[in-house]
Amino acid sequence: MSDQRSPALIRLDELNAQALQGGGQARIDKQHAAGKLTARERIDLLLDPGSFVELDRFVTHRCSDFGMREHKVLGDGVVTGHGTVDGRRIFVFAQDFTVFGGSLSGAYASKIVKIMDLAMRVGAPVIGLNDSGGARIQEGVESLAGYADIFLRNTLSSGVIPQLSAVMGPCAGGAVYSPAITDFIFMVEQTSYMFITGPEVIKAVTHEEVSKEDLGGASAHAGQSGVAHFTANDDRACLAQIREVLSFLPLNNTEDPPVSACDDPIDRDVPELDDMVPTESNKPYDMTRVIKAVVDNSHFVQVHEAYARNILCGFARIGGRPVGVVANQPAMLAGVLDINASLKAARFVRFCDCFNIPLLTFVDVPGFLPGVEQEHRGIITHGAKLLYAFCEATVPKLTVITRKAYGGAYDVMSSKHIRGDANFAFPTAEVAVMGPDGAVNIVYRHEIAEASDKVAAAKGFADEYRATFANPYKAAELGFVDEVIYPRELRRRLATCLSMLKNKRADNPPRKHGNIPL
Repeated sequence: MSDQRSPALIRLDELNAQALQGGGQARIDKQHAAGKLTARERIDLLLDPGSFVELDRFVTHRCSDFGMREHKVLGDGVVTGHGTVDGRRIFVFAQDFTVFGGSLSGAYASKIVKIMDLAMRVGAPVIGLNDSGGARIQEGVESLAGYADIFLRNTLSSGVIPQLSAVMGPCAGGAVYSPAITDFIFMVEQTSYMFITGPEVIKAVTHEEVSKEDLGGASAHAGQSGVAHFTANDDRACLAQIREVLSFLPLNNTEDPPVSACDDPIDRDVPELDDMVPTESNKPYDMTRVIKAVVDNSHFVQVHEAYARNILCGFARIGGRPVGVVANQPAMLAGVLDINASLKAARFVRFCDCFNIPLLTFVDVPGFLPGVEQEHRGIITHGAKLLYAFCEATVPKLTVITRKAYGGAYDVMSSKHIRGDANFAFPTAEVAVMGPDGAVNIVYRHEIAEASDKVAAAKGFADEYRATFANPYKAAELGFVDEVIYPRELRRRLATCLSMLKNKRADNPPRKHGNIPL
């Protein structure tokens, strides 16, 4: 039976079918054989079913050199458009490795720039699914200009709309800087990698031999460099992670985070908290247990889980309201603040402040990590970044001192002095300049030196110091702690404060921007 439709409709069908094939079935099969999904398959998994609206499907490159005039593919290696995640509008681009290895051309960059500009106009997140061999060499400077156009949009969008990047294949050279400017980077184990210069160049220049995986794979960037915030075993898991993170975020910086239905009573006691924190100040415990005990349904989504594990950052909900959690981790390096922990937490605090996500801080910190290496690598500057971030934040800030809060680290960890809104302490809290043993060796060094039994004298002075300072009551007496609470009541107290602070309004002095100590 002949097709009775007009030639124009038939032609449209043909072009759509051609565009949907990307680089052709053979290359799609090769993509699958490598353990990767195609660009369109990824978009289908990321977005709500049937919600994707594609833009610029028929765009092709403009290059006529190096035989490229005869090699044009509809879409030119990137799929762009918008759709919904849990019913909320988002914009997305997915690089298509089956077309010219996903390499970026001027036309390709223009497609991405168009949806980034549109996302800014309507106030919606942008999700980038990266799988590209880099700049298209045949286009020379035009491809480089395309990257710069994207970098500019990344920068202008920062703090206005959430930007999430998934690296789901290669991402090398200048291409890495777009994900680096965005808010969170997701990587896939074994199939994705990021680096400025590859193993071959490194070998030629420095004579070091390294594999792509060891140099810039997901594990390397999640645990060593800190470039990647999340890792997943495969594409499907990675896209599910993106959907989950989006569920905590507002669409833009003028909105509040979405409130979810909550079947976990906000007024429930948590009796296990009464004994969860050891009274011995040097005994480790897992702070994630404390966090999970008080948040909705014990659900805590860690950010940068494998990096700087002496501090915890992540998202949770209390009474259905999203919160950003920052917590010292006594189970790792006693929860001390070092350079990596300061950087990790500072960036997370600033993200939450950008997007109106209240901050919940758990404090058990002995101070900043001492040592020549830390000092020479700039612990002063890097520690100041965390201090700056907490000071600058105007979102609701709730702080819980579970045990140690010593020295300058006490000030830094969202103390009352840097605009903490609600500051609680457990009865096990110790708020002091330093621990008892270190303090008595300074304050009573002459008395100890002159004592006949130096050990007994030091112990006696330490006990006196501990009775005076190793408790939360002096801080509470001065109003630096609002309440010393029974640990079991913490969830109820936090929920009440979040409700009270819902309409908090605070401003920083008018300025172009501050000068955070980078």
